[in-house]
Amino acid sequence: MTGSAGAADGGAPDGGTAADTPVGRLETVATFPGAMPTGVTVSHTGRIFVNFPRWGDDVPATVCELRQGEARPYPDLGLNTPRDVDDPERFVSVQSVVVDPANRLWILDTGSPMLQPTRYGGPKLVRVDLDTDTVAEPVIFPREVALETSYLNDVRFDLRRGAAGIAFVTDSSAHGDNGIVVVDLATGESWRRLHRHPSTLAEPLTTFRPIVEGRPFLERPEGGPSRPISMGSDGIAISADGSRLYYCPLASRHLYSVDVDALVDRSVDDETVAGTVRDEGDKGTASDGLESDAEGRIYLTSYEHNAVLRRLPDGQYDTLVHDARLLWPDTMSVATDGHLYVTANQLHRQPQYQGGNDRRIRPYALFRVRIDAGPVLLTR
Repeated sequence: MTGSAGAADGGAPDGGTAADTPVGRLETVATFPGAMPTGVTVSHTGRIFVNFPRWGDDVPATVCELRQGEARPYPDLGLNTPRDVDDPERFVSVQSVVVDPANRLWILDTGSPMLQPTRYGGPKLVRVDLDTDTVAEPVIFPREVALETSYLNDVRFDLRRGAAGIAFVTDSSAHGDNGIVVVDLATGESWRRLHRHPSTLAEPLTTFRPIVEGRPFLERPEGGPSRPISMGSDGIAISADGSRLYYCPLASRHLYSVDVDALVDRSVDDETVAGTVRDEGDKGTASDGLESDAEGRIYLTSYEHNAVLRRLPDGQYDTLVHDARLLWPDTMSVATDGHLYVTANQLHRQPQYQGGNDRRIRPYALFRVRIDAGPVLLTR
């Protein structure tokens, strides 16, 4: 049968070919012509910080502040120029920047440029006073917490707990040493929870086959066989009341949560902590970053569908934004201005996933979308 298909037949109204329909309205905040960004955070006064891990691009500064639309080294270039991968005083390769409920900037340094094994002194959590732009003494993770195979990925805070608050960090190691790191911000003491627990591990290809831009997402090293991606616990978000910590492996479509009281209580054994884990169900997509808002909603990047989804308090999902420009939405930040900020960095187009070919097209982008809600502020 031949003929032209109009709108009544399911074609485009003008007789053209139907195309994917975007959802929501993305606003471009900034573009980045050089290195690819991962993390973003927005202070309570509107200052925007981004970070650029050292994964092979030319990265003059791994932590930057946006000023007049440009990413400038923060707090200065010297602190972004490490002397070695185990430099405890300078930023080695930062994966995440997060403003806490008290409006302080925290910098999560993987100590793992090019995803190489870590050395003591490299993996750390650094606080910056945004009123004075001064850097506090870093929290250096001991070797039993930041393992040689660790890749510390993202962090969230509850400042009501303990003398100075508690931080929670995901370890997304590609080697199976996944888990949650808990940090007492008063003492600097840290410990691992859910180490190698099934909820923190990457799923095998038998149960998880991600598709990105219509193509299976696999590691495709130049000259070598393809293999499944293996990054575990990555995205992290804390509930609006601080009772549950949500997380997800990068290589999975499931969302999990764990009881925060159990995580922080050193007298509780690991088996008891594991007993509080909930499989919150299939998200319908694989996610990189997670975020939460004060209205009890959880946001999930959807790297398979160029989208950001939102899990409502009743457990239902809706689509906040779907846009072809969201090529690998990575990290999100809920800001006090009523917007959700999100980076898009084309992570899947890097050479290690493309047979040695770099298919990324610069510039990368930082977007925002209105959500009419504020961040979770768990503080006294």
